[in-house]
Amino acid sequence: MKYYAGLDGSLKEISICIVDDDGKIVEQGSAPCDAEGVRGWFTARSLAPERIAHESGPLSIWLQRGLTRLTLPATCIDARKAHKSLSARPNKSDAADAEGLAQLARTGWFTPVHIRSEEADLLRSLIGARERLIRLRKELEGHIRGILKTFGIRMTGVTHTRQRQAFRDQ
Repeated sequence: MKYYAGLDGSLKEISICIVDDDGKIVEQGSAPCDAEGVRGWFTARSLAPERIAHESGPLSIWLQRGLTRLTLPATCIDARKAHKSLSARPNKSDAADAEGLAQLARTGWFTPVHIRSEEADLLRSLIGARERLIRLRKELEGHIRGILKTFGIRMTGVTHTRQRQAFRDQ
């Protein structure tokens, strides 16, 4: 028999629901909010789902990477599209959402989300931090230039590296 799992995560815990080929609930519960906790939950019940579905969100990239590292067949699905099918359900709770996600995993009616590699995220973070530091430096230089004008000190504009050094020297 094939089993399908749905995970609905929050900051503290993950609601888990397992359904079978016919869509009947086999097991429901919750686990700590990390990949090891999810794997431990499956192992304690001797369940090996064919597919695990969870919605995209703030922690989904971290969770997906952890589940993949543990060789669990997890798929991160588009939260906006999943919301449309989950909002049609009468009961809105974490457990009910986990059941809905398990049903989506069973039927295949979902759109998977691409998860960037950890290296890509590290590079993106460095580029973003550099861009922010450059913007802060320019804002600070402009602020200093404005303050100095009140004392009659007029600084020239900065467009090249040599002029930037001249600004610092002044």
